[in-house]
Amino acid sequence: MEAAVEQLLHSGTIIPAHPLALTEQRQLNEQRQRLLTRYYIASGVGGVAVGVHTTQFAIRRPDINLLEPVLRLAAEEIAAARLDRPFIKVAGICGPTPQAVAEARLALKYGYHIGLLSLGGLQQHSEAELLAHVREVAALIPVFGFYLQPSVGGRILSYSFWEQLVEIPGVKAIKTAPFNRYQTLDVVRAVACSSRPGEIALYTGNDDNIVADLLTIYRFQVNGKVVEKGFAGGLLGHWSVWTQKVAGLFGQIKNCIIEDYKDAGVLLKEGTAVTDMNAAIFDPSHAFRGSIAGIHEVLRRQGLLEGTWCLEDHEVLSPGQAAEIDRVTAAYPHLTDDSFIKEFLSQDSIKKLLSHA
Repeated sequence: MEAAVEQLLHSGTIIPAHPLALTEQRQLNEQRQRLLTRYYIASGVGGVAVGVHTTQFAIRRPDINLLEPVLRLAAEEIAAARLDRPFIKVAGICGPTPQAVAEARLALKYGYHIGLLSLGGLQQHSEAELLAHVREVAALIPVFGFYLQPSVGGRILSYSFWEQLVEIPGVKAIKTAPFNRYQTLDVVRAVACSSRPGEIALYTGNDDNIVADLLTIYRFQVNGKVVEKGFAGGLLGHWSVWTQKVAGLFGQIKNCIIEDYKDAGVLLKEGTAVTDMNAAIFDPSHAFRGSIAGIHEVLRRQGLLEGTWCLEDHEVLSPGQAAEIDRVTAAYPHLTDDSFIKEFLSQDSIKKLLSHA
């Protein structure tokens, strides 16, 4: 990994999980896919994660075959932006070892820096087999570990599993997304108590607890010494919407920590608003069934997507979800970025891109 990219990974940044833009016929909408990448770059994020859950796992189905196109399109837009700052390209990697290895090689083909390695769908594997799987992928590409909540395909993993995973040299970061404080603590403690606490960056994926996670410093006694560890940043589906306002909030959180938690109470109150907004788009009241469609609905309303279409027919808004999105956008207008997007869409380069649709 490039030194500047690795430094950014550890200092902490905003990494939205990139959605998939489709036409009404459920074909890739290349212009809108490029548009989303440009929006995230313009919003001031430090990277994007492509080919992950928010991009829809069905892109890997042989009859759909969109993994390579979405990786390529994002890489092209990032290169075309000619950024004068480091930008982390994260590629989603999943499936059994042969598939994961092939996806790692594909990510490297398009210059991705690190692979977010999902262990979803590998429930039949023992923890020892999962660790061997991670080692094989990490031999090819730096790995972003991933603790995925069981309600969307993950599984509960033991503390011993994390103790062993963090000793794998190729593991550079871990996204904790169990939506559970106990399981989040397992990961943080494993990193802090390992031989390489300074070599692994922690990123929150707990969309229900974003602000509190980013503010929290964990402290452990390790061999008679105090070791502290916190979350450097976030890799989140929630950050794929209202992204420009995320950048401002993330900056406030970082400043709060630097200033010895001055005004932390204000940020914690803001965190409850963020969680309320997340509940509307992620649809926990219906077991997260409307989460991807919820993200799409926000982007559709803002003019970034043309519709909420997903690859799977069952991926639709849940009953009452649109009204919930109405409620939270009205309740927290300071956390939405409609005016920024309106100005973004008015640029000549964006009009030109969309005119080719």
